[in-house]
Amino acid sequence: MFAGTGTAIITPFAKDGSIDEDSLRRLVDFQEENGANVLVPCGSTGESATLSHKEHIHVLEIVIDQAKKAKILAGAGSNSTSEAVGLSKGAADLGADGILSISPYCVKPTQEGLYLHYKTIAESVDCPLVVYNIPGRTGCNVNVDTLMRLAEIPGIAGVKEASGNMAQIQSVLARRPAGFEVLSGDDSLTLPLICLGADGVISVAANCCPGLVSEMVCNARSGNFEIASSIHGELLPLFTALFCESNPIPIKYVMGRMGYGAGVPRLPLTPLSEQGRAIIDPILKDLGI
Repeated sequence: MFAGTGTAIITPFAKDGSIDEDSLRRLVDFQEENGANVLVPCGSTGESATLSHKEHIHVLEIVIDQAKKAKILAGAGSNSTSEAVGLSKGAADLGADGILSISPYCVKPTQEGLYLHYKTIAESVDCPLVVYNIPGRTGCNVNVDTLMRLAEIPGIAGVKEASGNMAQIQSVLARRPAGFEVLSGDDSLTLPLICLGADGVISVAANCCPGLVSEMVCNARSGNFEIASSIHGELLPLFTALFCESNPIPIKYVMGRMGYGAGVPRLPLTPLSEQGRAIIDPILKDLGI
C-alpha cells in the first residue's frame, strides 16, 4: 500500500518563520516528477512538533491538494492518545491515504500502553495506520511482540522502522503477517533491509534527490541488486551527512539551497553550523545538487 519510495518531506518556512506554501507546493511537484510513490508530510522531518494544530492541518491540506499521483501518508502522532486521535481524524477527513503515527514521546509508556494507544487510534479512523517506531526520539521501543499484536488489528497496515536494531527488524520481517508492510526509516539501511524483504523506505534524503533514491529502491525491489548497490554507494556519504546534526537541520539547509524555503528550522532547532556546512557542501557538489 505504501511500498516503494516515500519522502518524509520538510515543511518549508519563509524568512519570517511562516509556512512557505509556494515552496511546499513546488516540493510536492518535484517529488512526483522524480518518482516518489508516497509523500509523508508532518513527520519529524516536517517539524510537526513545532507546528501549531492549525498549521499542521494546513500543511496536510496543501500537500493533499497539490499531489496528483503520490499517496499521502499523513503524520498525525502525539504523546497524547486523544490528541493523536484528533489529528488522525482530521487527516482522514482531508483525504489522506493513511496515517503515520509516531510512538508517544516523553511519557515512556509500557508495551501494553503502546498497544492500547495504537489500537485506539486505528479504531477511530477509516484509513490505514502505519506505526512509526523511532526510540531514539521517543524514549520507548515498540518491541516485536507488541508490533505483532498490533499487526492483527484491522487498519494497522505496517511499520516505519527507525530503531536501527537490525536483529529486531529482521525478527519483524520473519514474523509479520501477510500484507503487513515494513518500511525503512533510515536511509543508510534501506538497501540491506529491502534485500531482507522490506517493502520500501520513508526517506529524508529523497527530499533533495528523489530520483536517485527512487531508482535505488526500484532496482532493489526488482532484484537488480548490483545497480541498487552502486546507487547506494553513491548516496551513502549524503545519507550519513544528513545526520551530522539533528534531523531536519541538515536537510533544511540543503533544501534552502535548492530554493525550497529559507533553509532553516524553527527553534529549538538551529540553522546548520559552519562545521555542518563544511561536511555537506562537498557532497552536494559531488552529487550535482
